[in-house]
Amino acid sequence: MITGSMLSSGELSVALLFNLLSSANFSLANQNYFNLGAPVAVSLGAVPGALSRYYLTVLFSQRLGTHFPFGTFFINLSGSLLVGFLATLAIDQVTLSPELQLLMITGFLGSYTTFSTYALDTSVLLQNKERKKALFYWLGSSIVGGVCLEIGMMIAHSLHRGGH
Repeated sequence: MITGSMLSSGELSVALLFNLLSSANFSLANQNYFNLGAPVAVSLGAVPGALSRYYLTVLFSQRLGTHFPFGTFFINLSGSLLVGFLATLAIDQVTLSPELQLLMITGFLGSYTTFSTYALDTSVLLQNKERKKALFYWLGSSIVGGVCLEIGMMIAHSLHRGGH
């Protein structure tokens, strides 16, 4: 058994979330869902979303440097793809409970995606007189993010159609 003293506070939060989810009555195939209120569902999604954002940003900074906000760029694009995918599943009547939608889309992806940081990173690049990088980052996040959203929607549609 893992004890709290073996884990950092972030790791402990994720471990507690996974313990809660693994003991909950949750199954997409059988359409049994854990019954959580909206604030709890959003909160349970927000913790791993924020931790994912943090650790991915650190990883990209360590591996690729800090001369360009690679972590935020990757998170914006992958978050757009995931939002497109999950929202399309929910709209297409794939059985996702309202609580699960709140947990994944509002909670996890709401804290994972970083468009407020996107604005700040663009501003920092402009303040550092790196106009070309700022323009690439600003347009790339928006345009490629929109493309990723569409790809996520197409994947969800093809999976939904293929499941019948």
